[in-house]
Amino acid sequence: MKVLLVTGSSGGHIFPALALMDRLKESGADVLMVLPNKNNNNKILAESERIKYIHSFNLDLRLGGKNISGVYFFLLSAWDGLRAIVEFKPDVVIGFGSLYTVALLFWAWLFRIKTIIHEQNVLPGRANRLLAKFVDRVALSFARTNNYLRMPREKIAVTGNPVRKGLVELSRKEALDFFNFTEGKFNILITGGSQGAHKLNTVSFDVLSAWQEKSDLQLVHISGARDFKLLKQSYAQAGIACKVFDFFPDMQYAYSVADLVICRAGATTIAELQRFNLPALLIPYPFAYDHQLANARVLEDSGCALIIRDEDFCTEKLKAVIGGLLDNRQRLTAMRQAYARIRVLDAAGLLANEVLNLN
Repeated sequence: MKVLLVTGSSGGHIFPALALMDRLKESGADVLMVLPNKNNNNKILAESERIKYIHSFNLDLRLGGKNISGVYFFLLSAWDGLRAIVEFKPDVVIGFGSLYTVALLFWAWLFRIKTIIHEQNVLPGRANRLLAKFVDRVALSFARTNNYLRMPREKIAVTGNPVRKGLVELSRKEALDFFNFTEGKFNILITGGSQGAHKLNTVSFDVLSAWQEKSDLQLVHISGARDFKLLKQSYAQAGIACKVFDFFPDMQYAYSVADLVICRAGATTIAELQRFNLPALLIPYPFAYDHQLANARVLEDSGCALIIRDEDFCTEKLKAVIGGLLDNRQRLTAMRQAYARIRVLDAAGLLANEVLNLN
């Protein structure tokens, strides 16, 4: 069976596509991934993966001179997509969101090739809202997403959001040894996603570097490139045990060592928290149509996480929330246990079954 995957340029689109790609290969499928060429030096892509690049473009709905070039490169990208369809001759095409998927799924529909889309977020993006009407199957990370799509139930599959194959929970000792951490301390993971988050970085540092019992804490801080050098130097001067990374590909170690995670609420992050049953303080990115706030509410409603709105995120608020959790370890245990109500054990397998049974 030949399966073509097409995604946008962000890690939130690419990570679940890579997880599905691995699972489909295990089933003997021939898989091609199509990506915008802005990703051809992306750190999360391995050389062994079979990838075809199409033209990147910036396109919005406003009129203006800048959008003329956007339309031109959109048409080039659509032509690239047509060539990929004709040359690869897929049996199924699956899209993971963004405008990059629209033209290619249109060609698949035109050639009567089976199609499926996967929506990672609670609030569906514009591309998937449009495509949901035309594709054969719609796979969702969260059941509540269909409140916005209003698709017939028989067209919907709730699969969860696939995470990378290597993201498996390790023993605490193995994770502690990896970071050269000491047993018996409270470990906090701070991450703003693959690009980092400046406000999350600075507020977290200000609170934790001044913590009264800092000798009881150990931190893993994934900062992104912008703040990396300053944070690394500042943590060392503050005398707190912290491993700082600009980019960290081996997240299984970070998640396995963490007692608490402070992070944004992108779809991939939410899926990874579910995989590791991790109590979290979620600071949703305030833009992009409130996608992250809707994602975060899934965990908050289930008792797995607490939300601090970005506009409320400050040193006083973060210090109070962390202090409250450290004084009530039973609540942290309850937050871990609450994941049993929403955890999807094998999202990649469920999505692969939908793809393989579609033809």
